[in-house]
Amino acid sequence: MSIRATPFAFLLLALFCAPLAHAFDLQQLAAQLAKPAVVRGEFIQEKHLRALPQPLTSSGHFVLAKQHGLLWLLQSPLQQDYRINAAGISRRAANGWQALPQQGASAQQNRLFLAVLQGDSSGLQDDFDLALSGDTGAWQLKLTPRAALLKQIFTTIHIEGGALVQRIELLETQGDSTVMRMPGSVADTELSAVEQHDFAE
Repeated sequence: MSIRATPFAFLLLALFCAPLAHAFDLQQLAAQLAKPAVVRGEFIQEKHLRALPQPLTSSGHFVLAKQHGLLWLLQSPLQQDYRINAAGISRRAANGWQALPQQGASAQQNRLFLAVLQGDSSGLQDDFDLALSGDTGAWQLKLTPRAALLKQIFTTIHIEGGALVQRIELLETQGDSTVMRMPGSVADTELSAVEQHDFAE
C-alpha cells in the first residue's frame, strides 16, 4: 500500500463509513459522521500504475473508532498494521507502534483526516469542491481538489455507496489510480478488548 496514498485513504474511509439513513445533502452527510461509535469491515485495494499491466492488489480489514482513531490492518500480500490518531500515523513493529514521518502532502492529508474523524467537515469543504448525487440507497460523491497541494496529487476522487461506503476511486495527476472496495462494513457500539489494547498502546 502506497504510504503517500495511505493517509488520504484513511481520511476518505473515516468520512464515508457512517451509515446514511435518509434522503440527504452535504449537511446531513456531515451530521452522520458522529453517529457510529465503531465501524468495522474488510477492504480490497487495487493500485493501478501506468508502468504495470496488472494492478497491485492488497486486502485486509479496518476498525474505525470515533473516540480513538483508525486501525488499518493489511493482511495480503503481506501483514502490516497501521494506526491513525491525533498523534499521527504509526506502524506496528516488534517493540510496539512506531510513528511514521509526515511532511508536505502527507501532513495535510492527515490534518484533513482528523478534521473529518472529529465531525468537522469545514476543512474538507475548504479544500475540495463537493458534488453529491443519488439517494441513500445508491449515492455518489465527487471531490475536486481546490487546495494547491492536493491539486498536485489528485485530479478527482469518486466515492460510491449505499447504507455504507462501497467504493472509493482516487485519480492521480500522473495517471496512476487507486480503487478501494469495502464490502460488508458494519457499525457497532464498542471496541473489543484487543482493539482497545491496540488503540491504548
